[in-house]
Amino acid sequence: MASFLLGWEYGGGLGHAARLLPLAQGLLAQGHRVTLMLRDLALTDGLLRDSGLERLQTPLWLHKTQGVPDPQASIAEILLATGYLRANDLAGQVQGWRSALRLTRADVFVSDYAPTGVLAARAEGLPSAVVGIGFYMPPEVAPMPPFRNWEPLPTGRIEHAERAAKASADAVLARAGKPPLTQLSELFHGEASLMCSWPELDHYGRGRLPPGRRFFGVNVLPSSGTAPQWPGVDGPKVFAYLKAGHPDHADVLRALVARGCNVLCYLPEIGAGMPPPVVSPRIAYSGLPVDLDPACEQADLVVCHAGAATLVQALLAGKPLLLLPMQAEQFLISQRVRETGAGINAAAQRRPVPFAALLAELLDKPEARLAAQAFAARYAGTSHEAQTEALVAEIAALAR
Repeated sequence: MASFLLGWEYGGGLGHAARLLPLAQGLLAQGHRVTLMLRDLALTDGLLRDSGLERLQTPLWLHKTQGVPDPQASIAEILLATGYLRANDLAGQVQGWRSALRLTRADVFVSDYAPTGVLAARAEGLPSAVVGIGFYMPPEVAPMPPFRNWEPLPTGRIEHAERAAKASADAVLARAGKPPLTQLSELFHGEASLMCSWPELDHYGRGRLPPGRRFFGVNVLPSSGTAPQWPGVDGPKVFAYLKAGHPDHADVLRALVARGCNVLCYLPEIGAGMPPPVVSPRIAYSGLPVDLDPACEQADLVVCHAGAATLVQALLAGKPLLLLPMQAEQFLISQRVRETGAGINAAAQRRPVPFAALLAELLDKPEARLAAQAFAARYAGTSHEAQTEALVAEIAALAR
């Protein structure tokens, strides 16, 4: 029996904990000890409350770093903005991770976007596995490529950030009596690099991975949520998962109504008391998460912000997508979907976004629908259980 510490450091939402939970359950079923270390204990409590897993708080950078570009354009710049600019600052965070590894008597560390945990595991002489999507498992090169690849960057900016972040990490390793990193990307891959994506949806568009690596497929979690309740009107069915923080959320809803669509919209802010942004008999709002499986199966089109769960469920159901990304990670995967032909990235359009024309292209022409159906055919039979079993086997092997 071995002990595993599973950690989440960067990023928001439930996706990180939702990816770690089945891995933890799989390891527990083999008789291992498992502890979770989470960025957000409150948000994840509902998901994990009945899991029986011990949960710890991730050490987090709580300060504003001066002198780092904002917005960041690369993974290295994200590190600089969160404590990697100075070795002494980074050392405190690493010490928190090392203490957790010791307290839990961990034999293996498992990272879901937790590079500082991987660094701490190296300082402790422990192996680590990394699971996650392509965005935070960047190409194993130096320097790692920028993710804001749609705008010009000053010469040397990316290289400077990488050198600075690596220098701090190497200084922390030196204090622990450990050799330096060969390159900074090692913090995002560990000894076992377990990419939970498919080539078409890799944020960096690699196509293939280095020898010994493979795509394990995007996590498709078991179906959950409230049953879809559509308006009782005619017209193409459109499932929209939108957030009020996007400036075009009301505009796209108005365009759907004008088009004569039958819209089921999950808007989380409605559940918190916000009034509907567009009132129409053609829109049924849900204040609770909607079961994505039947919603995507029943829809003719899916509109979302390119969150991984909704995007993947739509593609596996063979449905085209209108994507309204809210940050760089979502923009990149929206571009990958556009390249497959299965959807349109609204953020790549001129403003104001011509939603009426985009809806006409997606609903009236067959190209996007056929591309989405081809994607679904390629990955028919995708199994959450089979993927979890494969990932757990790779992680457990590190303890041996």
